[in-house]
Amino acid sequence: MVAAPDFRAGSRSNSPLSTPNHPGDTNVYRTLARVCGAVFRATIEETWDDATQLPVNGGVLVVANHVTNLDTLMLGRYLIWSGRWPRYLGKAELWKVPGIGWLGDRCGQIPVHRGTDKAADSLQPAKQALREGQCVAIFPEGHRTTDPGRWPDPKGRTGAARLALATGVPVVPVAHWGTHEIFPAKGFSLPRLWPRKHVEIKMGDPVDLGGLDDPDDREQVREATRRIMVTITSLVAELRGEPAPAC
Repeated sequence: MVAAPDFRAGSRSNSPLSTPNHPGDTNVYRTLARVCGAVFRATIEETWDDATQLPVNGGVLVVANHVTNLDTLMLGRYLIWSGRWPRYLGKAELWKVPGIGWLGDRCGQIPVHRGTDKAADSLQPAKQALREGQCVAIFPEGHRTTDPGRWPDPKGRTGAARLALATGVPVVPVAHWGTHEIFPAKGFSLPRLWPRKHVEIKMGDPVDLGGLDDPDDREQVREATRRIMVTITSLVAELRGEPAPAC
């Protein structure tokens, strides 16, 4: 584990921020990445691993635990500096928030219409992105954790599993810990920046989905979801230095 890189590190020509491998408005996405980098470096102590499990090209599905509203920006910064610009799947309600919807569209993010007849169709843009060799990121819980101990929901939602089985791309798990010290898991409050908080991020080996290849088979989808959540929870336990509770 090493300290997160300075957002100013490297020249404009060799910095990951200079070469977005992403179909959205790269100027907007790059600006957002730089602003977040500046703010995080000034206010948060970040520790990352070197993300060697992340493919440098080709479609990849990144799955992570979800604790606070800060997670999307923190994980995005980590992935960008690891060489991949993510496209997130996010609940469509966020697109109604002033400014958030505009940013989501300009940065190529993908709204998911949960609980509607459009829910299944929401996965189509993500499937296409993965097949085109892009990086798609998703919080398979589908929401911030409701567990009192902030452990991932062992059930998860099936979207990540369906994407993985439909496309065959590697599913790379990521765990983070510490954002809850800055923002609450639920509700809204001003960030607690002092004393300076520490956030750790760790990537694991791709989830083993061997023997599973049918996104229309409910049992296979449930098993794939279980494996994904078990892997994420194991990584969270490593960061926390304590065993996860028995399911």
